[in-house]
Amino acid sequence: MVSTSSTDEPQSTDESRSTDTLPGALRAAAARWPDRHAVIDGATRLTFGDLLAHVRACAQGYLDHGLQPGDRVCLWAPNSWQWEVAALAVTYAGGTLVPLNTRYTGHEAVEIVARTRAQLVVVEDGFLGRDQVGELRAAAEDAGVRLPEVLTTDGLPPAIGAERVEADARADAVTPDDVADILFTSGTTGRSKGALSAHRQTVGVARIWGELGGVGAEDRYLVVNPFFHSFGYKVGIVTGLLTGATLFPMATFDVPGLMRIVAEERITVLPGAPTIYQSLLTAPDRASYDLSSLRLAVTGAAVVPVVLIERMREELEIDQVVTAFGMTECVVATMARADDPADLVASTCGRAVPGMETRIERPADAEPDAPGELLLRGPWVTLGYLDDPEATAAAIDADGWLHTGDVGTLDEAGNLRITDRLKDMYISGGFNVYPAEVEQALLRRPEIADVAVVGVPDERMGEVGRAYVVRSADEAGAALSAEDVVAFARERLANFKTPREVVFVDALPRNLSGKVLKTELRVLDPAASAPGPTEKGS
Repeated sequence: MVSTSSTDEPQSTDESRSTDTLPGALRAAAARWPDRHAVIDGATRLTFGDLLAHVRACAQGYLDHGLQPGDRVCLWAPNSWQWEVAALAVTYAGGTLVPLNTRYTGHEAVEIVARTRAQLVVVEDGFLGRDQVGELRAAAEDAGVRLPEVLTTDGLPPAIGAERVEADARADAVTPDDVADILFTSGTTGRSKGALSAHRQTVGVARIWGELGGVGAEDRYLVVNPFFHSFGYKVGIVTGLLTGATLFPMATFDVPGLMRIVAEERITVLPGAPTIYQSLLTAPDRASYDLSSLRLAVTGAAVVPVVLIERMREELEIDQVVTAFGMTECVVATMARADDPADLVASTCGRAVPGMETRIERPADAEPDAPGELLLRGPWVTLGYLDDPEATAAAIDADGWLHTGDVGTLDEAGNLRITDRLKDMYISGGFNVYPAEVEQALLRRPEIADVAVVGVPDERMGEVGRAYVVRSADEAGAALSAEDVVAFARERLANFKTPREVVFVDALPRNLSGKVLKTELRVLDPAASAPGPTEKGS
């Protein structure tokens, strides 16, 4: 086993600990940079003073709708200045934020609303032409659950003309150990799990990320990562509060639009999944835009291609390109440093961030340098899973080590290399996809007798899903097409979870205990797996 902890870098000072709550961080930002822009979203430009005013008014509005300390509020909306206001107002009012993936169907959203026993749901209705409020109501009726009061982002209270004494008192009462947010991540059994974070964790991990990235008040930070994800919310919004950087939220990933914003607004910081940079590098009209203002890019995934890091430095000419490793249960665990050599950044995820420990657990008979499961321990590890003590105990052992399910190695300096995954999860366009959840959804179709889903390489998305399907032995099964399978999945799952390919097989390979041998599926030639040509869903 190899273990390392990082203790050579400065910890939080007494002064910074006073802002170890989200309301405290917001108030401190407004006091320090009252006239500096906090967020620029199209024609809307809010200073940190403006942001605080909007948040206080919105928090008072939540209280008027009955929000009590500790109550959960689900937020279902794309990146925007309204999302930032609505989210920060939840914790300012003493509540707990539950972000919802904008790609969820109404059924997926209602499941989270019900499991968290949310007091309120805040929605941007009409995003991407959808009727989100209607979807929620229909799904709740279909599931037989009570839907709490639904508010829309265009109905948030104005920043002026409202009494906020009660909201300020709620903010005063928030402590660093109160639960700030619950972020859901699917489990290998197909049931999503809600990872709980305290205020001190959400603020602390953002502070560490900002310090290691050298983010400051002069930075202009384009947030493409969804706010419902920890990379957009904590590393984005909260880092902005702590550093004074100006945030530019982007609602949907659009390559020409991204390049236009970078060029026109002189963006300096652009973190994101590898997909973002792959898309930039292959954009046919990239030379038409001046992207020279970019100075910092941070990317991460289980496996980041070395060549991608090299091209980001050489072709995009980004001065500082670093890699990091994190997960919903521990937002930032390792990170490369600004002075690390290029080859180290290109081939590792960096070393443990301050306060964190990393460890590789391998069988007793394994070679000393053999890959093993990555374990993490430290202040940024989740408090546990919502209402799921069994899953919490399975993930975090009695000594506080989080078992990640990822396989890797640590060098003598503690730099992490991820080599594989123990779990079947794959990453599509920066989003985790758990095959068991997709398989359970597909098996609800009567014509599907058996199914297994694996991730396969994709140049743009990193990985996409391929479903190996065994048809039912009847006329309906014989008539089932790949298009039918994909359409069925799209009705029930977010688009990033929907398989892009469907391969029909006579049977799935299984071991003696009945478990599908996905390692065999991954190397199976799709064209030879079933009679006739391979069928693909678009």
